[in-house]
Amino acid sequence: MGYSQASARIYAYGRSASPTENKELQVLQRMHKFLLPRGYQLQPKWLDDIAEGYEVTDLAVDNIINKHGRFADALQQSIIDKAAFESSDKAYLMNDPDFKKLHEQFATHPKWFDAKLAEKGAIAYRRYPLTLVWLLRNVALMAGYSIPALSLPLIKTGALVHDALARLYRTYGYMMAVSEHPQITGDNTVLAIGGEAWRQTIRVRQLHSLIRKGLIKGDWDSEYWGQPINQSDMVATHLQFSLLISRGLKWLGARITPEEAEGIMHLWRLATWWMGVDLERIPKTEEASWEWFYHYLSVQKLDFEVGRPLAKALHDLPSQIMGETNWRGHAVELVNASVTRTFVGDDVGDGLNLPKLPLRQAVLISAPMLFGIDTARRLHPKLEARIERFRRTRQDNMNWWLKKHDPYYANKKTL
Repeated sequence: MGYSQASARIYAYGRSASPTENKELQVLQRMHKFLLPRGYQLQPKWLDDIAEGYEVTDLAVDNIINKHGRFADALQQSIIDKAAFESSDKAYLMNDPDFKKLHEQFATHPKWFDAKLAEKGAIAYRRYPLTLVWLLRNVALMAGYSIPALSLPLIKTGALVHDALARLYRTYGYMMAVSEHPQITGDNTVLAIGGEAWRQTIRVRQLHSLIRKGLIKGDWDSEYWGQPINQSDMVATHLQFSLLISRGLKWLGARITPEEAEGIMHLWRLATWWMGVDLERIPKTEEASWEWFYHYLSVQKLDFEVGRPLAKALHDLPSQIMGETNWRGHAVELVNASVTRTFVGDDVGDGLNLPKLPLRQAVLISAPMLFGIDTARRLHPKLEARIERFRRTRQDNMNWWLKKHDPYYANKKTL
């Protein structure tokens, strides 16, 4: 890995690793060997873009929060029920340029959005429900916990360490909402205006701004970390849900066509833009996404002590759910840790204090199993229906928990 003086600005942040500090990181070595062009070197432009993103948040939403407070319900009403909004005490918000900008963003799909391509991606994305939550838990979330810049805002909110199950279910619920498609919802398109993903995104953007405001008022060190929940860190988070999940499915044997893979990235491109990330900062293709992610990981200073409480809370969930004396819970924990170590690397697994099994690569036996299921699914429509019933049953279990413990979901019929 090399770098030039043109990209030195990123190394002014305390959060940044030196050019050679992460060169032995297993995940970076794998990316460099299998996913990037031969002899690939760090590019100053990518590093400069990431550094610039550290100082950019979600200006329109931050301005609305500072001027008017919470806005999510009003924004949704202004689009879904215009008459009710215009007669409400929030109608004055439409005179605010920042609120009007959000209204325009969420009122229609942008011209660049290809709904048919995104629908193909959505169908492929949720084809393997068990594997999807497996990858979310053990690859996407655990990998994120190894990066202090992504973990710290979660730690400082206080509740997450004691609410790991809630975060897992809510995140999975969001992923399922993003990947809902007309065959499931009856809507005309994926990411429908007024749909569940649309509604959740507006609320999450509001929540991010409130958290950001609280962190800045507290002891957040912007010179060290950049702004809290900034654009570059949000791109990294969404690549965890799109790029890492898509590649993980392929590595486990799922047959995802090039067009479906492109569709997954396109689907999440709109979701990421809705979440407040500037469009020009979101990589367009899978190849560009790997380049961006490689640069991002290369310059992250890893401090596993920050993420260990989150990792432990997530790792311990099976025993907490099944009972501390239930051997099945402990067995599931060992399998989950093996998935993390196999995909993310032993160095990250060691750093997060995850257990280590000698034959952990045995999790890859799921690859031919998935391949077989996919082949049978393509040949037998009845198996396709069974897979969907299984997904719905699993989702119903999560829905029951969310409706019982989360007011947002309490009155919802489905997710």
